[in-house]
Amino acid sequence: MTDFLIYDLKVAVLIAVFYMFYRLMLARETFHRVNRIVLLATAVASFVLPLCVITTHQTVVMPMPTIDVELGTAVIDDVTPQMPLWQKILPILYMIGLVATLANTLWSVFRITSLIKHSEQHPQDDGTMICVTGNAALAPFSWMHYIVMNRSDYETRDAAILTHERGHIRLHHSWDLILVDLLTAFQWFNPAMWMLRSDLRTIHEYEADGAVLSQGINARQYQYLLITKAGGIGGYSLANGITHSALKNRIHMMLHTKSPRRSLLKLLALLPIVGVTLALNAETVTDVVYKNDEPQKQVPVKKGKKNATVKTGNKAIQVVQDQSGEVVDWAVSKEVPPEEKAPATETPSGDVFDVVENMPQFPGGAPELFNFLAKNIQYPTEAENAGKQGRVIVTFVVGKDGAISDARVVKSVDPLLDEEALRVINAMPNWTPGTQSGKAVRVKYTVPITFRLDGGKPKEVQQFTGSFTPVELDASDPKFKEYVSRLPGAKIDENGNVTINGKPVKKIMVDGNPVKKIMIDGKPVENSESAAYIAGYTAAQGGISSDHLPMVIADGKTIDINKMKEIDPKTIESMTVLKDKAAINQYGEKAKDGVIIITTKK
Repeated sequence: MTDFLIYDLKVAVLIAVFYMFYRLMLARETFHRVNRIVLLATAVASFVLPLCVITTHQTVVMPMPTIDVELGTAVIDDVTPQMPLWQKILPILYMIGLVATLANTLWSVFRITSLIKHSEQHPQDDGTMICVTGNAALAPFSWMHYIVMNRSDYETRDAAILTHERGHIRLHHSWDLILVDLLTAFQWFNPAMWMLRSDLRTIHEYEADGAVLSQGINARQYQYLLITKAGGIGGYSLANGITHSALKNRIHMMLHTKSPRRSLLKLLALLPIVGVTLALNAETVTDVVYKNDEPQKQVPVKKGKKNATVKTGNKAIQVVQDQSGEVVDWAVSKEVPPEEKAPATETPSGDVFDVVENMPQFPGGAPELFNFLAKNIQYPTEAENAGKQGRVIVTFVVGKDGAISDARVVKSVDPLLDEEALRVINAMPNWTPGTQSGKAVRVKYTVPITFRLDGGKPKEVQQFTGSFTPVELDASDPKFKEYVSRLPGAKIDENGNVTINGKPVKKIMVDGNPVKKIMIDGKPVENSESAAYIAGYTAAQGGISSDHLPMVIADGKTIDINKMKEIDPKTIESMTVLKDKAAINQYGEKAKDGVIIITTKK
């Protein structure tokens, strides 16, 4: 919805600019038909131009990123930021205005059709229908091919009134009003749109007045008629009729000298407005082409062959050469029985491209590709137990329909790891296909996947929770000072004496999970700093050095360690400590000193 509101705001700006052009350049001219077309065209163009995006492409060549699959690594979902209040309220207010404006338009249509339905109808030779009502105060108006008037006006059959309303019908003014009212519903907050709507109605009256005067009707008598009829009851927003609206301007326009045709050159000022709009709406798309930085294996191949297969031993090596005979790509295929060994033969290149104007793209882009692989790849148990690790490079073809095919290992590490890499690649959803000269084509894509074990062997991630056997330490215990040093306000003097907020401490004890209490010198700590004491003790148990401050994550959000004083210890359900590589793997380099993860009761 936010994207639509931004689009609608762009429309509002364009409507204001175009309307300002009309008021400055054309409003005083007598080209009523041209002015009408300009108002309608610019209103529609204001909705269309923001959708016209001129896109230029810029290709950037980057090294191929890798997918690291590490044993023990967990995928941590990002905490979605809370939507600001205004982003919730604004769409609601917009929809209320939209619905209210459309409801007013529909109500006007209902009133007009109901009035016509219950009126006395008289078909005319020109295809119009005169509808006579009993409301003597109703001013004449027209809607589609209907002319509505009271009985007095019908019996008088004033030629000026009939000619005026037939002018509206002949020029299809009702359709203009429907179109502009629909556009106004989407721009109900824009004053320029309402002024454009009003000016369009005035132009309709200018055109209808012109139709009356062209029939030789006396201008002064017609002006007097307008004055007498303008006070009648109207109220039908979608109808054209003789009303008091812009009456002074209409009389002035009848007496106005016709504008010279050279004034139409002012329309050329619309071109730079459209040009600037398209320029501001243009965007540059960066197409990232990843290159494989793996060393290429040189295999002797007879020059002159661009694509060939060389079989050495029980492995087949596919080699791609350029015109000079230099190997530019290669791939090791599955093992083949010795009896199938054969001399090198050419492999047709087919219609597969390496680089195209628009490279294929995983749904959501490269970040979503890496996220998909990281979530779906599983470290094979046998490879894990055997300590197998390394970088597997897989190539595959993205078809014209985006389907994945011909996945194969370019650089093999271990059959188990190769098989897992191929399994996940083949499980990928359809991509957005690559295009060349505007047509979808088959494109080869390469993805390296790194399988890595910590230290080359499986290693259990050391985790500590708040479930500990109650421990009581006194000053004689070697770890007493290390644990106490983490507590807020703790100090150790040169003689080894420990104080917290100036009070000497000789014993410390922590009990239970969830943590129920902390006792210092036999006395329970009940103040707001209890959570910080708990964290210090837990960090000590987890082996986090007292020289560094760990990262603290409470209920999925990173907080300053000092903010732990605001956590009520009675609400703590569990506390987990991650350290060293386990912390960095999950939370990045900033967690190199360790992470304390706190979960509280909801």
